[in-house]
Amino acid sequence: MTPVQTTRLLPRTYRPLFAHADFRRLLPALAASDLGDGMSVVAVAWLAIEIAPPGRSGLLLGAALAAYALPGAAGALLFGRWLRRLPAGRLLAADSRIRAVLLGCVPLAWAAGVLHPVLYVALLAGSSVLHAWGNAGRYSLLAQILPPDQRLAANALVSSSGSASIVVGPALAGFLAAVISPACLIGLDALSFAVLAAQVGRLRGAAAGQDGKDGKGATAAPVDADRSAAGLRLLRKQPELLGVLALTWFFNFLYGPAEVALPLHVTDDLHAGAGLLGLYWTLFGAGAVLGGLAAGALRRFPLWPVTLGIVAGWGLALVPFGLGAPAAVTLACFTLGGLIYGPFTALSYTLFQERTPAASLTTVLAARSAALLTAGPVGTALGGPLTALLGPRQVLAASGIATVALAVIGAAVRIRGLRRVRTPEPL
Repeated sequence: MTPVQTTRLLPRTYRPLFAHADFRRLLPALAASDLGDGMSVVAVAWLAIEIAPPGRSGLLLGAALAAYALPGAAGALLFGRWLRRLPAGRLLAADSRIRAVLLGCVPLAWAAGVLHPVLYVALLAGSSVLHAWGNAGRYSLLAQILPPDQRLAANALVSSSGSASIVVGPALAGFLAAVISPACLIGLDALSFAVLAAQVGRLRGAAAGQDGKDGKGATAAPVDADRSAAGLRLLRKQPELLGVLALTWFFNFLYGPAEVALPLHVTDDLHAGAGLLGLYWTLFGAGAVLGGLAAGALRRFPLWPVTLGIVAGWGLALVPFGLGAPAAVTLACFTLGGLIYGPFTALSYTLFQERTPAASLTTVLAARSAALLTAGPVGTALGGPLTALLGPRQVLAASGIATVALAVIGAAVRIRGLRRVRTPEPL
């Protein structure tokens, strides 16, 4: 089948994109790197369990998962002064090369028998330092190589690739882990970023980052420090938006320990392999994609009650883990949890959009992004010691119960705030 025939199979909205040679080169490489990261959801955790000293698997797993995310959050906050002026292509290529080299060292060190836990965590941390900037670079690059009327379709395709990787990547990693080491799976992730770096280098002119001396093609920063500070000042004057932000931060924070505990639940409690872990994440991802698509239908209901219901629903989905439920039941719960969790981000953004004056929206959203960068990684880092202390099943249940409590507290604060508004002050 020729490329022209293949293009005709696409919906009409997406066909013009493939008239651009740069986009045709870039999209498969972006999709490959997304798939590599999807496989690493399983591979990073599984390799940590394999190389951990006896009795230290929880600590190393928490450190590895935090190292794979937390330096990227720090890099987004700290390096803006130096990186925001770089052309998007150059920045995406730099992130891809760093990830290719440092993740590629993982299978090499494993094969040489020198993959010490400290070295493993250091390689993961180094590989993620520029990843938030790389993600910002990819969308800035799309804006440079495509005309304005085609950017929405391109963003949709690239975002769909990321969503699909959540479903396909863990399942593929679980299948391959029965044949090859998880270190080799991380090596495949490194290879995908090497391909992406090479493809970015093949782009033409300013799109490749070769013409950025005049400031054109500069990358939108993942976090704008000046806007974030101004946004926080605005949020102090709007208690409701501060409440939304606090709810979202703690929701993401309480999710972190569950991400650490699940792999150890599979190995220690269920005595199963990477295939089952991949199945958990695949079903969660499929549920989250479907839940995200259903966000539009939920828009007809009051946003605050729905948002709090999502928080409580996700927490309840984790409770059966602590009750010793069989794998079939917890797989169903995790799928349902993904379905419940899926609309949360869209609804949270909608609450900010509806409660913020239009002139202040971008400033407030910048503050939101800066504040939330740390929530998940910090929760993941805490999950390691908690799992080592309490056990994976107990941590999953505790995460669920704490999340339900968060929803209850949020509802109580919300009701109290509404009563204050409705009760007139005494004369």
